Amino acid sequence: MKRSGPLFTLLAGLLLALFMLSLNATTGTRSTTTGSDEPADAVSASPAPGVTATVSPTKQSPSPGPSKSEPGSAVPNADYAGRTDDDSSAVAVTLRDGKAVAYFCDGRDQESWLRGDVESDGSMRLTNKKKQVLTGTLAGRRITGTVDMGARRYGFTADKSLKPNALYRATDTVADTKIDGGWIVLQDDSQVGILRRDGKAGPAPRIDPATGTVTVDGKQLTARPVTP
Repeated sequence: MKRSGPLFTLLAGLLLALFMLSLNATTGTRSTTTGSDEPADAVSASPAPGVTATVSPTKQSPSPGPSKSEPGSAVPNADYAGRTDDDSSAVAVTLRDGKAVAYFCDGRDQESWLRGDVESDGSMRLTNKKKQVLTGTLAGRRITGTVDMGARRYGFTADKSLKPNALYRATDTVADTKIDGGWIVLQDDSQVGILRRDGKAGPAPRIDPATGTVTVDGKQLTARPVTP
């Protein structure tokens, strides 16, 4: 009977130990489950590296439209002078910044001043109030084309001038007479021009291309280079 006491004590201790182990296991499981039950909207998710969480709309500049080619953008400034195909008249054309002025003259009584634009490909159509038209094309160092004077059309070729200028004009009043003269200076130093006295046309006296001076009815005038 004395030996059963310790045996019961040992058995009671084992039961107590098993009970404590079971209690600890149950408590640990409950703690883990409680931790995972937080509401989903309570967690702030950081954006992945390289990704912007908030994207602000960017203002895009409008794409520029195709630029328009300005007349004469590829045509150099220069003077051209030559004769008509039938050698009866002369033609001079001055190009400046995409603009052109031309003078047709037969040296007697027929002349025409014309103006207009020069396209980037060298083509031009110059006109005046009389509806006379010069149509030409610049290719290399030469302009070829036609001058339509209304009653007649003239073909012409004008080469690039090696002189400072090829086209001159002078306007003034001499002894109460209105003077208006135009001159074309060609490469061989010959000149073709018309001088009008109160509108009446006649051959023009020779000018000095170096200075532009010319004497008209005893008075010295200055003919100046013509530009568009």
